[in-house]
Amino acid sequence: MKIIPAIDIINGQCVRLTQGDYEQKKVYNTNPVEVAKSFEDAGIQQLHLVDLDGAKAKHIVNASVLENIVKETNLRIDFGGGIKSDKDLNVAFYAGASQITAGSIAVSNPELVSRWIEVYGADKIILGADVKGGKIAVHGWQKESSEELFPFLENYLKKGIEYCICTDVAKDGLLQGTSVGLYETIIKRFPKVKLIASGGVNSIQEIERLEELGCHGVIIGKAIYEGKIKLKELEKFIVSC
Repeated sequence: MKIIPAIDIINGQCVRLTQGDYEQKKVYNTNPVEVAKSFEDAGIQQLHLVDLDGAKAKHIVNASVLENIVKETNLRIDFGGGIKSDKDLNVAFYAGASQITAGSIAVSNPELVSRWIEVYGADKIILGADVKGGKIAVHGWQKESSEELFPFLENYLKKGIEYCICTDVAKDGLLQGTSVGLYETIIKRFPKVKLIASGGVNSIQEIERLEELGCHGVIIGKAIYEGKIKLKELEKFIVSC
């Protein structure tokens, strides 16, 4: 199972939100490149980079942060937040993203995302399924769509999607545990999906449980920044990535 630390960006700074609330923002480092380097030094190979300004603005805002991390590290980066058009997609890939996460756009313009899957390949496009009250949340989790999770996943699996990041917004940033039951249900119902768990991960034991379930990866954010999970503790998982 892949260990994937998260860096969320607002105003070029490394931050974390609580339950997607922009009013509950905490700045952890003013230099995201420094944070990315610390992950790489610990043996991490992949990074989840989110442009929260972009998610709110509905277009990429912090492409320079992506570009700088790519220049300064060898991390494989999946980039999300504000990718709403071919232009945004090209900006992300040109800046060095290995993959992009299609979240809100997968709800509002499924035809466009389907074309991206066909043109760029399923290995380049990750489906972002952020869940709030059983529905897909959009625009930086500020709104709840009418799309229900399971039909949404089923539809995109038929379109050829392979990777999915699923975040339970109610769990995110609280350090009270992740939605293990939800992920177990998804994997049983859609065994072919490469599921990446995200939101609320707070212990090594929980990571072990997600690995047992068969998750393809796990995104860890606040637990690392708050010292609940030490990078040293992740070595046994990182070696097998």
